[in-house]
Amino acid sequence: MRFDVVTLFPELFAPLLSAGITRRAFESGQVEVKLNNPRDHAPGNYRRVDDRPFGGGPGMVMMAEPLAACLREIETQRGVMPAVLLFSPIGRRLDHSTVQRWADSEGAILVCGRYEGIDQRFIDAHVDEQISLGDFVLSGGEIAAMALLDAVARLQPGVLNDSDSHVLDSFNPALDGLLDCPHYTRSERWSGVQVPEVLLSGHHLQIERWRREQRLHLTAQHRPDLIVQARAAGRLSAQDETFLSGL
Repeated sequence: MRFDVVTLFPELFAPLLSAGITRRAFESGQVEVKLNNPRDHAPGNYRRVDDRPFGGGPGMVMMAEPLAACLREIETQRGVMPAVLLFSPIGRRLDHSTVQRWADSEGAILVCGRYEGIDQRFIDAHVDEQISLGDFVLSGGEIAAMALLDAVARLQPGVLNDSDSHVLDSFNPALDGLLDCPHYTRSERWSGVQVPEVLLSGHHLQIERWRREQRLHLTAQHRPDLIVQARAAGRLSAQDETFLSGL
């Protein structure tokens, strides 16, 4: 798959593409990332990509034409125009199902806005989907783009040391969309706190039930909406419901 990132700051992506476990996906080409700067398509000596908003107001607005020219160049390179995603506060909040959808895709163009925003005419003409990280505003779309790329990369085969790691992530359908359980490692006692005895028992069925109950407990405590969704989808057993009723 190939993701073309449209950004005024391509240098921000260097650490993502060259460090950490997910770099395997980028170095192997499983997830190809191309960085495209709209300044390269702006006219004049100053390569201007922004201007003041019509109607007045603070800040600057990214101009439509340099962005559109950037898309045309990407289409020429790829031979087809893929889906265009824009990171924006009005977008759908990024979640596991969205990440999985793009992890199973052939890629997309990721447009990273800056300043006060992007000329709405470009959005209306070219953007297929808008994505948000949450109810807050970033200086630009680069961090959001990196979040999506990182999440997509770790779902690719062979990227994680243990192929089952992402299956047990929070929000994964394999966990019925629940939060993950707590994890412990050596030493068995740290700062006066002992690892739960069941994890040392070697009794796999008891361990799995403990983990299930911890997932239910954490989800009910911190994200009760996920319990509602799991219940509506019929993903909770009678044993799960009994445990939840006792919380």
